[in-house]
Amino acid sequence: MSVAVALVGCASALPPAPALPAAAAPAQWQAPLPHKGTLTDLSRWWQDLGDPLLVDLIDAAQQASPSLASARARVLQARATLRQAQARLGPTLDASAGASRGVTQPATPVASTLQAGVQASWEIDLFGANRLGSDAAQARLDSAQALWHDARVLVAAEVANRYFNQRACVQQTRIARADAQSRQETARLSALSLKAGFTASGTAALARAAAADAQGRATRQAALCDIDVKALVALTGLPEAMLTGRLASAPDDLAAQAQLAVASVPAETLAQRPDVFGAQRAVLAAGLETGIAQAQLYPRLSLSGSIGALHVRAAGSSDSMATWSIGPLALSVPLFDGGQRDAAIEAARARYDDALASYQGTVRQAVRETEEALVTLQSTAARVDDAQTAEAGYRDWLQATESRYRGGLASLVELEDARRTRLASADALVTLRRERIQAWIALYRAAGGGWHPQADGPQP
Repeated sequence: MSVAVALVGCASALPPAPALPAAAAPAQWQAPLPHKGTLTDLSRWWQDLGDPLLVDLIDAAQQASPSLASARARVLQARATLRQAQARLGPTLDASAGASRGVTQPATPVASTLQAGVQASWEIDLFGANRLGSDAAQARLDSAQALWHDARVLVAAEVANRYFNQRACVQQTRIARADAQSRQETARLSALSLKAGFTASGTAALARAAAADAQGRATRQAALCDIDVKALVALTGLPEAMLTGRLASAPDDLAAQAQLAVASVPAETLAQRPDVFGAQRAVLAAGLETGIAQAQLYPRLSLSGSIGALHVRAAGSSDSMATWSIGPLALSVPLFDGGQRDAAIEAARARYDDALASYQGTVRQAVRETEEALVTLQSTAARVDDAQTAEAGYRDWLQATESRYRGGLASLVELEDARRTRLASADALVTLRRERIQAWIALYRAAGGGWHPQADGPQP
């Protein structure tokens, strides 16, 4: 009776299962939300942008991504670990069989012996260590599945950023080439005017230098576009010739047509992020594993049993018998291990502290990413009209300066200055549009990419 009381007392000494840490999120976003009543489900945002090539590229990249393959392998590993942990809660059965023939004693006939049996053993989960192990394995599986979804969101965002970079690069290349052609025409006319004696040699030299400089910028811009294409090839695994052909017919519009639905309460947005959920489950698993380490300080109780059959044949006669046993009921009490169990507890507590710090950092990073995306969206929205007005004004100024230059009322220096200004404004407008769509992509990533805590992971 005293032994039973002692065992119950030890069991009550185990700490309860740890609670999930709460997300330390602000009460509200400091930046205004971008949507104005037109909201789009995150899970269908790519389709709602109306660009089928982008959707195809994301699908191909998720099939070819090594990071997704690695995340999937971790999910499968976590599932196998969970099955192992759950199996420890029940008994184990082992079967054995044997046959022999020979003389076992002097002056006895040769005998044939056949035997078979089943042995069972069960570690009684007296202090809940195996149950804690099963719960910890489930938490690790939940974390692995969430991080698989997070990898999918990251791959989609990376492909979309590269894709829109390439589309913006094509527009900037077109602007640079048009500028180079215009400068080459000016250089040609200046050369003719020099031969006729109407233009100074210095003016003609300036025109040639400006034309060469513009051609170099156009060549460099085209090379940047080729680099973006090769990056997309590496991400998607698609043949470059096929991808180049499809990109040639892709739309040039960089404006996002669909707006994201972002919860006004930060805690709701953070609850949709798979990386935050995964870090939270990692904290839970680490806390449960601390309880497992503490349970190793207490006694272990196991029960075993067996059923067997024996058949002996000798000198033309045979005999059979059956055997069975229950027990022993064995109690193992840890006495001395040189501090191994205490060290294991300290290590488990340190892993818990590490997981908690990682979780807190993930939450802060999630808040930062969302706020930065919201600020960028607000800023780009406020700058678009001004950038368009500036580009239109500088374009008109360039046309007027060209007319004055052809009429002899403006110098080549004035014309080149107007061209540089117009080129910079057109390039800045494309860059602004690219920055805006990248901010939408960043918000898609920051809001979890349409993931929900009930989502399943990859199938085996």
